Amino acid sequence: MKKPTNNLPLVSIITPLYNAEDYITTTLKSIQEQTYTHWEHIIVNDCSTDNSLHIVEELAKKDARIKVVTLSRNSGAAQSRNKATEHATGDYIAFLDADDLWHPEKLEKQLQYMQENNAAVSYTSYVHIDEAGKPIGKRIKALPKLTYQKQHSNNYIGNLTGIYKAAEIGKIIAPNIRKRQDWAVWLEAIKKSNKPALGLQEDLAYYRIRQGSISSNKLNLVKYNFKFYKEYLGYSWVKSVFYLLRFFYEYFFVRTKWIEKIN
Repeated sequence: MKKPTNNLPLVSIITPLYNAEDYITTTLKSIQEQTYTHWEHIIVNDCSTDNSLHIVEELAKKDARIKVVTLSRNSGAAQSRNKATEHATGDYIAFLDADDLWHPEKLEKQLQYMQENNAAVSYTSYVHIDEAGKPIGKRIKALPKLTYQKQHSNNYIGNLTGIYKAAEIGKIIAPNIRKRQDWAVWLEAIKKSNKPALGLQEDLAYYRIRQGSISSNKLNLVKYNFKFYKEYLGYSWVKSVFYLLRFFYEYFFVRTKWIEKIN
């Protein structure tokens, strides 16, 4: 992809920001070090009370591709991503939270993969890292192909790895639900594309595991997943329970095949 940037599609990278002063500089560095350089980075500050806003504003002064938007009141990650999506002008939209990282070739390899395979939605494998940024021996492998039905039974797309082609399927706005907004976005993206999402089986992103994160609380897995089917998809109580049980079968007996221990 060594061409003038004006001949390349623009990628809008979306980052919600809330009190991430310990990580945001490294996260932005992983974007600035991308071998694919035709991107805009839209950071939505969700009323941070630490030094996060100052850090990103100083970096934005040095790199015109970085755009900072500040919300008037704390609204959560979903609303922050939606606000960034409204501002996005790219042909493709990608996501990276303020404490996660990308491999330097992430955008270049993934866009090339999408173009070669006529994909509207894609994602990659990724590795878990600890708070210090060191790998903790766990890889989430990307399924080669992900249908709407498969994604309906479980969220197989790591949000930090996903890219969708907004120029083809339009912008996807996350629903106003407490959790699982990213699951809803990728399910809708696959639905709008009328074809499976494609998975690139390379480790191109790094997901940071932090102590006390909601995602690590297994009790919330039941509550929020039930709400996903009941409130977001509008299923009856009985139908929601049926799909919740199907979710757990997929989660414990199928998805585990795509999780690897690594050195």
